[in-house]
Amino acid sequence: MERTLSSLFLVGIGVLLLVVARRGQVTGRLRAGVAGWRPYRPSRVDNPVGFYFYLMLYYASGMALTVWGILALFGGAAPIRWR
Repeated sequence: MERTLSSLFLVGIGVLLLVVARRGQVTGRLRAGVAGWRPYRPSRVDNPVGFYFYLMLYYASGMALTVWGILALFGGAAPIRWR
């Protein structure tokens, strides 16, 4: 049961990150944190280096979490330890 829950959680978070990355790639803007009191959203036109950095960060982390979840489901990786 623990293995299944942690796998579903990891795959779910990974897929959500991949959806955010894809939506940012289509629209040209990504949400990337907070700069002072306002959200930091690099765009493809205004800040291409920041945009592509965060885009690749979202894609890489989404793929890593998804693969970890699939491997944990079949016993190839350790599942998350719930406390």
